[in-house]
Amino acid sequence: MNSRSSMKKSVFALVGAAAIVLPLAACSAGGGSEDGTTTITFLTQNNEANIAGAEALIEAFEKANPDITVQLESQPGGTEGDNLIKTKLSTGEMEDVFHYNSGSLLQALNPDQFLTDLSGEAWTGELTDDMKTVVSTDNGLYGAPWGSSFAGAVLYNKPIYAELGLEVPTSWDEFAKNNDAIKAAGKTAIIQTYGDTWTSQLFVLGDFANVLSQDPDWAEEYTAGKRKYVDEPALQGFANQQEAGEAGWFNENFASALYDDGSRMVAVGEGAHYPILTGAVSAIQQNNPENIEDVGVFALPAQDAADTKLTVWLPNAIYVPKTTEGDKLEAVKKFVAFANSPEGCAVQTDVLVPSGPFATTACTLPDDVPGLLKDMQVYFDEGKTAPALEFLSSIKGPNLENITVEVGSGIRSAADGAALYDDDVKKQAQQLGLDGW
Repeated sequence: MNSRSSMKKSVFALVGAAAIVLPLAACSAGGGSEDGTTTITFLTQNNEANIAGAEALIEAFEKANPDITVQLESQPGGTEGDNLIKTKLSTGEMEDVFHYNSGSLLQALNPDQFLTDLSGEAWTGELTDDMKTVVSTDNGLYGAPWGSSFAGAVLYNKPIYAELGLEVPTSWDEFAKNNDAIKAAGKTAIIQTYGDTWTSQLFVLGDFANVLSQDPDWAEEYTAGKRKYVDEPALQGFANQQEAGEAGWFNENFASALYDDGSRMVAVGEGAHYPILTGAVSAIQQNNPENIEDVGVFALPAQDAADTKLTVWLPNAIYVPKTTEGDKLEAVKKFVAFANSPEGCAVQTDVLVPSGPFATTACTLPDDVPGLLKDMQVYFDEGKTAPALEFLSSIKGPNLENITVEVGSGIRSAADGAALYDDDVKKQAQQLGLDGW
């Protein structure tokens, strides 16, 4: 989880990219053929899930629009894919429509210069405010969501809560009291899995929506070098992790336990809470399907219940380069709209398998999804969500997971850990050439 790409495991192989550049450049503006059909090209990342989702979307779209043919192209994700996207946009050789990250990585593409403003399209009115934020600039809205969201939150074991008569906490004090009661009952209150170091970051990363609740300008000021983790409210995530470790709420094997262990433990009741990404629902469905309805989710509580919000990782989106014109542009706009229509939503739920609520009201979760996804939907419906920091800022130091392991293990204090991370962040910001650093 050192970057968007590692969070989503998006490191893929390049397939035939060089072979498609010249033909695509040659046919980018027109699109009509002698038989009255229009052919457009759609680019996505070359991993199994993305390809399967794209193929299903294309099949459904072509069935509903027999006068439009969609040619699927693929390329790697990660840094290599980022560089290819930037090169294609700057040279005018981008496919007619493409799938890419939302948030800070989108901003690095200079969307105002290279992408088509879609803010006048009807489907934009159905986007959540969070989604609008991460696909927009001050000058336009550029992307349509493709896929569902997920969150950094606390998975909890419902049978333990029922046994001990506990209620879902909305403040840190309520959470602490629950943890004390669980510990007093001889059970593990909070599961930690530092054998997979990336999982140690959730106390900090999952608290970010609470930071924004208290300081709405924090991400912008942080990017400008004017906010620090060593200061409140951002320090609180480190402080919470230190408190949890010192209180003895963790499992005895927290230093060596792995992500799969944590997912299993919260499912079967070997621990009451697991701060983690809600994508863990997939691991539970695969490994402990009989316990899937024993797991719920709630937002990492802020100190004040009024500030408690769910930190959300928004889906990637579909974009249109400015080089797409004429008949192709009209066909592409139909394709993008279809992706967020009832038919397109059906593809997303059937093929992509939701890991959380959708970022558009055009799509709804099926009735048969695990209950923890429905728990998340409540936060969306009540407007109690905010994007994770990586969607709002390009700065994330590479050593956060090592620092949070030390804070959670009692090796380093919260204040020292936050100060060390501020130094880590400063180095990365300077490498990016950002002002204010």
